[in-house]
Amino acid sequence: MSLSWLPGRNIVEVPCTVDIEQTAEFLHAHAIPEGIDIQPGDTMVVHGAPTRVNFGDRLTMRCQATIVRANWLQRHWTQLTGLLEFAELYEVGFSPKEQS
Repeated sequence: MSLSWLPGRNIVEVPCTVDIEQTAEFLHAHAIPEGIDIQPGDTMVVHGAPTRVNFGDRLTMRCQATIVRANWLQRHWTQLTGLLEFAELYEVGFSPKEQS
């Protein structure tokens, strides 16, 4: 869902470096924007990057990216929900020890 009509949102076009690797040692895809920091709630769309590489290959290329900045409310909402989701990882249950 696009929320670019909300007040406080702005759109920034930046160059980015795309690094994709699919080898026996590594499997990753990174898109690193240049000259801007991504904040909670921001959305980044990379234009012209390949969606896959063959096994054993690594590809590094420069592309354009569009970053839609979150407004104050969206940024804080993302931080709050992120903390709540993170807290679920620490959910610990205690049950009585089974008797043999």
